[in-house]
Amino acid sequence: MKTDTTENISHHDPLASGFPPGVEGRILFWIAVAFSAFQIATAAHLIDFASQITRAFHVGFLALLGFPLLAILKSGSQTARTIGWAMAALGVTVALYQWWEYVPLIMRAGDPETRDIIIGCIALFTVFAAAWALMGPALPIIAGLFLSYCLFGEYLPRPFNHRGYDFAQVVDHMAFGTEGIYGIPTYVSSTFIFLFILFGSFLEKAGMIKLFTDVSLGLVGHKQGGPAKVSVLSSGLMGTISGSGVANVVTTGQFTIPLMKSFGYRSAFAGGVEATASMGGQIMPPVMGAVAFIMAETLGVEYFEVVTAALIPAILYFASAFWMVHLEAGRAKLTGLAVSELPSPMKAIREGWYLILPLAVLVYLLFSGYTPLFSGTIGLALTVLLILGAA
Repeated sequence: MKTDTTENISHHDPLASGFPPGVEGRILFWIAVAFSAFQIATAAHLIDFASQITRAFHVGFLALLGFPLLAILKSGSQTARTIGWAMAALGVTVALYQWWEYVPLIMRAGDPETRDIIIGCIALFTVFAAAWALMGPALPIIAGLFLSYCLFGEYLPRPFNHRGYDFAQVVDHMAFGTEGIYGIPTYVSSTFIFLFILFGSFLEKAGMIKLFTDVSLGLVGHKQGGPAKVSVLSSGLMGTISGSGVANVVTTGQFTIPLMKSFGYRSAFAGGVEATASMGGQIMPPVMGAVAFIMAETLGVEYFEVVTAALIPAILYFASAFWMVHLEAGRAKLTGLAVSELPSPMKAIREGWYLILPLAVLVYLLFSGYTPLFSGTIGLALTVLLILGAA
């Protein structure tokens, strides 16, 4: 069962993993490994930190990994890299401070010391800077306006004003505790989301992408407008293990978009089909997008209830996309692929059936009442065993 993909996993080449070459790339690669190991250890309760500390370390690891990578991606200059590592150091400092001062911070909650305010300002600054570097100015500006309202809202005319809050009180609320930076989204990201993303990534590396692609090609590749239908079906299957639309486009789109264009689909339409189908992966159970986990936590319901509610809308979403590409193919008189050139879906399933086991176990555990954290950990462990067995 050994494949090129599993060989790549055993060969720790940072460049092959998307990291820059050289010593810097190797450092970032092992930071990512340490980040993943930390998240798995906390999920399996091998490390039993308080929730606040786990969230702080999660954000600290993101800063340590994210700022240097963003500096390399955005600019690549030595100055940008230096600034990136300096920002990463600030993010780690905040996380270590929260860990070291955890009990004292609780004891003086509501009455922060000067050093607490300094660290809190650094925490806010790094989060705003990371959002700006990653997503552009829109989100930081909107969040900054709300933060300004906390500080200066008392000077607004009625009924928009409030009683006023001290600067130290605002910083303490935002940077410490579990209601500001480390609120529900960070909690969900540091537990469920990271684990499920890791689960999907491991399944991809184990060969799940090839299985999904071969099954999709075999089932609909020969139909009218087959390449576009393959894009929709493979993106839907990919959505079962990845709640990220971007990751879905990157994995399936690099094959399906050129295939659609070669068979006569317009470039814009081919890109639109892949983007639309891939974004549907966020609502395709069982591994859905980040919002699904936040929704479950905010509403106080079990994750499997959100999965159950999303099943029919997800099917209708992909069915409508499938029907639209069928109509476009009929209008443009686009044919499918030759049957002789397509893989057999049954053969693909016979050869890769074992890859479905972790996904099946994950679904079973979720609908048996186990928590997403436990279900994801077991699914991830089974995937690792499959990769090691295939190697």
